[in-house]
Amino acid sequence: MNSIVSEGIAISVETFYQPDYSNPVQGEFMFAYRIHIENLNNFPVKLHRRHWYIFDSNGSHREVEGEGVVGVQPVLKPGENYQYVSGCNLRTEMGKMYGTYQMENLNNKKSFQVTIPAFEMVVPFKNN
Repeated sequence: MNSIVSEGIAISVETFYQPDYSNPVQGEFMFAYRIHIENLNNFPVKLHRRHWYIFDSNGSHREVEGEGVVGVQPVLKPGENYQYVSGCNLRTEMGKMYGTYQMENLNNKKSFQVTIPAFEMVVPFKNN
C-alpha cells in the first residue's frame, strides 16, 4: 500500500489485478484500486476534481481528468475519511498511476491541490 500526506490530507492506495476482466492474449489487463482519503485538517474539505497520469510499461501514457471520484464529490469533516474503489485498464502487464485531487477548504472557500502517491499495477505472475 502506498501512502502520502499532502496539505493535511492522507491518501492511501491499494491495487488488485482483475484476471476475470483481463484478456492477456489481446493485451488487456484490468486493475482495481482502493483509495482511502482522510482529512487531518481542522476544517472541512470537499473533493472537486481528479487528475490521473497513467503509464503502461511499453512507454505509452495517458491523462484522465474529471469531476469528483466515482460520480461523487465527497465532503470530509475534520477527522473523517472516505474510501472508494475504481479501475484502470492497461495494455501491458505492468504500469503505474499517480495524480492529484483538487479540493476546497469549506471554511475559507480556497482551493488547494492534494498529491495522490504513485502506485504500481503488476499482474501477479510478473512478481515471480
